[in-house]
Amino acid sequence: MKKKFLAVATISMIALLTLGACGNDSKKTDDSASKESDSKSATTITVKDSNGSIEVPKNPKKVVVFDNGSLDTMDALGVGSTVIGAPTKNLPKYLDSYKKVESAGGIKEPDLEKINQMKPDLIIISGRQQDFQDKLSKIAPTIYLSVDAKDTWNSTKKNIETLAEIFDKKDEAKTKIADLEKEISAVKEKAQASDEKALVVLVNEGQLSAYGKGSRFGIVHDTFGFKQADDKIEASTHGQSVSYEYVLEKNPDILFVVDRTKAIGGDDSNDNVANNELVKQANAGKNGKVISLQPDVWYLSGGGLESTHLMIEDVQKALK
Repeated sequence: MKKKFLAVATISMIALLTLGACGNDSKKTDDSASKESDSKSATTITVKDSNGSIEVPKNPKKVVVFDNGSLDTMDALGVGSTVIGAPTKNLPKYLDSYKKVESAGGIKEPDLEKINQMKPDLIIISGRQQDFQDKLSKIAPTIYLSVDAKDTWNSTKKNIETLAEIFDKKDEAKTKIADLEKEISAVKEKAQASDEKALVVLVNEGQLSAYGKGSRFGIVHDTFGFKQADDKIEASTHGQSVSYEYVLEKNPDILFVVDRTKAIGGDDSNDNVANNELVKQANAGKNGKVISLQPDVWYLSGGGLESTHLMIEDVQKALK
């Protein structure tokens, strides 16, 4: 009888220990799941890009960047070391230091296989790569940061703030944005106080296109405050095709020139707009105000902290 009692007691004790162990294991599993969930929520963030809301990594360590404006913003915010890939053959001169990173393909045609091998945490694109967004999104979260030609500075500022949120650099971005806004206000005040009217043209192997408000280079008018020599220019990505006779007819006091050929290569022997006989007869030619804008900044970049500052420096030449 005594032996039977001891056997029952032993079995009961084992059962209790087993249940306790199972309970502890269950608790550990629950705790682990909770910690994993907390960790996941702490390492991702939901931001708004040009397409809407998107979940991206917080402080990503490996980033492929196709948008040069975003690249220069990251550089200015001190997070350029996270860039592992870019369209290195199409970088503007002021971003030359990033030619050392892996080539991610052309500026209009990403190398999907190469990017997949890089295993990025985040991919940043502009309008030039928008057709590839779905394919890139299968490799890593892909954000599209565009600049609204009808509201250039505010959309630029929004993109800067989005990147600052992703990389936890809100304070730095706030300071740099404030500095830029002071520069913009100073330029705009002078431009609006002047009676001079400006025209922006892009030259490509001798052919001209004009740009006004709401266009690719509309920042000259809507942000920097220069009056338009022609307020009837059709707003489009590629500009309105015009002639040198048109330039003389509109007779701008300031002629801003973006040389596309110098930005991407080609025959620029006919791109010296200031030397054209008809341009020389216009007010801009007579007064030495045919201003060559930095082509790689204006054509290949824009919409970033550094590029906006460089653009301000360029247009200031017309106000001296």
